[in-house]
Amino acid sequence: MTIKIGTRGSKLALWQAYHVQDLLKQQGADSEIIKIETKGDQILDVTIAKIGSKGVFTEEIEEQLRDGRIDIAVHSAKDMQSTLPEGFELIAFGERERSHDVLVSHKSIDLDDKNLILGTSSTRRLAFLQKYYPHIKTVPVRGNLQTRIQKMKEGACDALWLAYAGVHRMKYEDMIVHEFDPERFVPAVGQGSIAIEVYASLGQEKKDIVRGAVNHEPSEKCLIAERSFLKKMDGGCSIPVFGLATITDEVLTLSGGIISLDGKTTVEKSCCSTTNAAQKVGETLGEYVLENGGREILEDIRKHQFG
Repeated sequence: MTIKIGTRGSKLALWQAYHVQDLLKQQGADSEIIKIETKGDQILDVTIAKIGSKGVFTEEIEEQLRDGRIDIAVHSAKDMQSTLPEGFELIAFGERERSHDVLVSHKSIDLDDKNLILGTSSTRRLAFLQKYYPHIKTVPVRGNLQTRIQKMKEGACDALWLAYAGVHRMKYEDMIVHEFDPERFVPAVGQGSIAIEVYASLGQEKKDIVRGAVNHEPSEKCLIAERSFLKKMDGGCSIPVFGLATITDEVLTLSGGIISLDGKTTVEKSCCSTTNAAQKVGETLGEYVLENGGREILEDIRKHQFG
């Protein structure tokens, strides 16, 4: 039996796919990696929000899952929309890397510099900048990590705002010039973990093998809570929703919220539960945020983005 693994073709996506392949191999399972180009990989001259936030990095891969050309898809968990299309499910989450944001540069960076230009197209990061560093200018820089670093070195910006996990996996830690405090700059839902997606027609034996090899239960509990919150907020990757769950002594703490695009209004809260109530705590947090100003922020963002 060979498990066919679908993935995007960037070096980071392939790192994740090879990592899953290694985990499967350790359990005695054979696998084959199949590269698939997505809309998000093809359209690099506009922000994710303008392409449309749902399925930008997953739609073409899901087509191949549906018709059986691949058995599983390996994704960055933060790229997954909060509600999957009918028939699809996430069956495993890999052990989470450190989830915070960092700045990467080829030179020293001063965040108080009035002439500083950062490269990012994330609405969450842009909103946090407006709140904490309103003087900093930004430019959208898209493409794989290596492409973005090359654009930065050619003068597009002074530094790139990225997730630590990708920087670490691609061995660019020596370029990190600043690490953001995750309690202040709360990361995107799912950041730092990989997710395994399957279609309903996949046989139970393959599902069990993959889940047994890849799933990291504490990470899964955290991701279930975060994704439950995101679903309640009806958020995709173009909405500045943030959320991070942690587990200490069997207590799951979920901190999350939403920030307005101008950075002036933030609605956030932390909720605690047992690890068995991960989905419920996400729903509870989402209800609180929506009822305490989050719904108005969402409506304003959608008017701004989609007219």
